[in-house]
Amino acid sequence: MTVITANENIFTKNKSWLIIIVKLIIAAGILYYLVSHINYNEIVTAIEGANILLLMAAFVLSFVNIYLQFFKWKLTCKIVLNESKNSKIFTSLFYGLSAGAITPARVGEYFGRAIAFKNKPLLQVTIATLVDKFFPLIIVVFLGSMAIISFLYFYYEVSVYIVFSLFIVLFTLFFLLAIIIRSENFWNSILFTKLNNSKYFSKFFLQLQSLNKLDKKYFTRMSVISMLFYSCFLLQYALLVSAFSHNTEMINYLWAGNLIMFVKTVIPPISLGELGIREGASVFFLTKFGELPSVAFNASIFLFIINILLPALVGLILLLKKNDD
Repeated sequence: MTVITANENIFTKNKSWLIIIVKLIIAAGILYYLVSHINYNEIVTAIEGANILLLMAAFVLSFVNIYLQFFKWKLTCKIVLNESKNSKIFTSLFYGLSAGAITPARVGEYFGRAIAFKNKPLLQVTIATLVDKFFPLIIVVFLGSMAIISFLYFYYEVSVYIVFSLFIVLFTLFFLLAIIIRSENFWNSILFTKLNNSKYFSKFFLQLQSLNKLDKKYFTRMSVISMLFYSCFLLQYALLVSAFSHNTEMINYLWAGNLIMFVKTVIPPISLGELGIREGASVFFLTKFGELPSVAFNASIFLFIINILLPALVGLILLLKKNDD
């Protein structure tokens, strides 16, 4: 018996206990958040001076945000995990949101989503989660790169020739990437064939076989849904900034949201829930657009509450409920 096989047997035998331990860790982490990171007096004060209608609009959009994430995850589960049960996919998503909220870079989301799929290998669920997150990541990097190049041009007087060159490089790279990932032969390329024949990577790439089912229709649908999901997030942020500032420069707020997401993506997060990076970026960019630091900070914190903390609490409730599946 190899070391890998022995470790797998140990994991299988203790899987129920490991799931309980993971649930307790997630619960403790979220409770720690509530106690130490949220200043309720500041929240109440901020709400009292804000435009309530815009706050409510941003909050309602969080349900749209969740639905788009669910629909996107369902498409991936159906193909990669051969799972189409809505209740299981729904709980998996919220388990992931809870686990991701208390881990740097939201890495806990990969393990959290796997809790609902007791009959699926952890590696397979992790791969499915990577695929699910790949599409929003590409959109964030592409649109964020455009936003940051434009920001450098308008606020730091970078040469128009440099800006034009950067745009050409950016569009070329993403055009080539789109062609590659939409190619039916991508997963059967020479590189993957060689790795699949390796004794070190063969088991890993065995789990990748399901990715051969990802066709052009899947890529198109995931790209559209991911774009809607990202647009929903940007609109939420713009509405929150407008609510706290009582201004309506929505184009600048959408631009700032793009910049914040780009910075949050390229800077390695080390804090729980990515707290600090998002708020710092929000203050930096919005003050460049003439808004007060307090407005930028409040908008970022409220975005965290409605999109991360509240869904994480829902996920915690689902985690602590008895699961009969």
